[in-house]
Amino acid sequence: MPSEPQVVLETDRLLLRPWRVADAVVQRELWTERDPRVPSHRRIDADGRPTVAELEEAIRAGRPSSGGLLAIERKASGDVIGYCGLIDGQGAEGEPELAFELLRRTWGRGYATEAATAVLGWARSSGYARLRATVWEWNTASRRVLDKLGFTETARKEVDPVRGTTLFTTKWL
Repeated sequence: MPSEPQVVLETDRLLLRPWRVADAVVQRELWTERDPRVPSHRRIDADGRPTVAELEEAIRAGRPSSGGLLAIERKASGDVIGYCGLIDGQGAEGEPELAFELLRRTWGRGYATEAATAVLGWARSSGYARLRATVWEWNTASRRVLDKLGFTETARKEVDPVRGTTLFTTKWL
């Protein structure tokens, strides 16, 4: 178990909290909804993996998907609708990356922007100076969220003929 306290963030409508074993069902639903252009290691494979049981085990082991991703729970209904948080910095700058993903049935209601705004506030208060985020060019919904949050595109792009172009964005906090 990690020795540092686990982050819990709250907004008007949302609670961002560590994953619970019961949330594995939502994680699996996220996996099944992913666009076919998403890399295969992040989608359900031909054998139906990861299974709910495998995702439950990952949560028990403290490795839900990535370390700093919090479950997004709607306070009014108590249901988990996705995740938002920071992925440890990789690359030369070592800046953490903002990541979020919500169940399709909850899109278009401002939840991603609300959750990410809470994560940005937490990152700022934790001493981070800048965050980055990557997004596929075809993912217009996520690009809109990043734009609302004040992320700006850098000159860096990675073109993949199958998955499309990945855009790199940053935001000073």
